[in-house]
Amino acid sequence: MKRQIEAAGAQCKVIAPSLIPVKPGKRIKTDRRDACDMLKYAEAGQLTEVHPPNMQQEAVRDLTRLREAAQRDLMRIRHQISKFMLRYGFSYREGNHWTQKHLRWLQGRNLSDPLGNEVLAQMLSELDHRTNRCLELTARVEKVAKEDPYREPVAWLCCFRGIDTLTAMSIMAELFSFERFKDPKQLMGYLGLVPSEFSSAESRNMGGITKTGNGRVRRLLIQSAWHQIHKPYVSKALKKRREGQEKWVIDIAEKCMKRLYQRYWRLVGKGKTAHCAVTAVARELIGFIWQVLYTWVAIVPEDKSSS
Repeated sequence: MKRQIEAAGAQCKVIAPSLIPVKPGKRIKTDRRDACDMLKYAEAGQLTEVHPPNMQQEAVRDLTRLREAAQRDLMRIRHQISKFMLRYGFSYREGNHWTQKHLRWLQGRNLSDPLGNEVLAQMLSELDHRTNRCLELTARVEKVAKEDPYREPVAWLCCFRGIDTLTAMSIMAELFSFERFKDPKQLMGYLGLVPSEFSSAESRNMGGITKTGNGRVRRLLIQSAWHQIHKPYVSKALKKRREGQEKWVIDIAEKCMKRLYQRYWRLVGKGKTAHCAVTAVARELIGFIWQVLYTWVAIVPEDKSSS
């Protein structure tokens, strides 16, 4: 809609609905009153503008989200098959699930009910379809990650432990116009990783994280933060991802790995739970990511960073 309005020659700004001031005692709502209120709030600077992606950025974001949905569908059918087999008394105990050996074991089961065998065959066919679909989307995302403007920043993010190509690509697709975050605290707040607060006068009460903003990136950061609890070590996979990358990026990634490891165990030693400590680590991790990506925005041409 914003693009259509701007194409018609008018100026358009998208406002965050959840941040529009609301009077608790207001009981009359009409379009005319809402328009007048919006005008007053805009003149007072009380409206928060949302930065929508352009067509290319939105298409890449849709691709990464489609792959994420395909992963959820794959996990769902796997759970359905596991519970279905348990109802018939079959439990696989010969190794890891969803390997080729496990799939051959599933195909070789003969259930007591002929209709049950038909249902299992249909489930396995759907499993094969969803697996191939997920692999195709993964390959497509990895192909886009090797193209401009994502090739360089994705490769830099992959220098961090716990961040591979798919994670880096998802972060880039969800954040798109990174230049709008002028400091890491602003990005932390956007991702809902800052603690909530209910303070008044001398009393200061800090709560859990706000969980506002982009939940997809927040979830990816939490997953990556769990890799930071182990001793700093450059694995073969991480070493391969760092080949040919800028030395200053690798130095930041090394500093990040050491600091976050110490940060986690320092918090655990103070009595914090593992989940609380990992959340704090994720908050600092995005600070290091901001440092790398903001440098990328500063050195690339303007038309490249906004494309």
